[in-house]
Amino acid sequence: VRPVAHRRAVRFALALALLAATSGFAAAAGEGAIDAKPLPLASKRIAATSDECAVWRREQSFARSVESHDTRAFASHLHAGTVFNAGSADADRGSDAVVQSWADIVDGKTIALRWRPGVVQIGGEPTIAVSRGPYILQRVRDGKPVFGVGLYQTVWVRDARDGVWRVLFDGSASAPQAMDDRAAADRCFRQALRLPTG
Repeated sequence: VRPVAHRRAVRFALALALLAATSGFAAAAGEGAIDAKPLPLASKRIAATSDECAVWRREQSFARSVESHDTRAFASHLHAGTVFNAGSADADRGSDAVVQSWADIVDGKTIALRWRPGVVQIGGEPTIAVSRGPYILQRVRDGKPVFGVGLYQTVWVRDARDGVWRVLFDGSASAPQAMDDRAAADRCFRQALRLPTG
């Protein structure tokens, strides 16, 4: 476990660490194992181009690479010049640095990051796309799970070499919120995706 790598690697990890230090996440009762229950997909139909749909699928694939603890698949989604925790002083630069700093996250034994796209948009430059959606971050502290929910934002670029969409920038889109337990985190997550919470 590398605290510095965690602080830089997780989407909003620096903000989460500060939140935990100042107010603390509420710990849920029960076992301290990481909850690997899958997350729902957005069900609201949003008008999208075929390229936006391609990036949507690519974002889902990126999320699944972490959920399945597949380092090679995770790395395949990264642009060589990717910047993670973009817009912060602790940004990780380059795919090798990101893979290293995300090693414990992809491993998923003491920290779990789950996310889903909520919207994907492409503007006047057809090789650049932005993806935004909610995430759930779970850590284990003192044998108990703690949860945070927030929004991520990723900038994808279509690689000129092979036409594959890869992550160029990844960073925060909102401050994280502490959740009492997984059920509360799921409700907040579903609200972000505009899904029924009942």
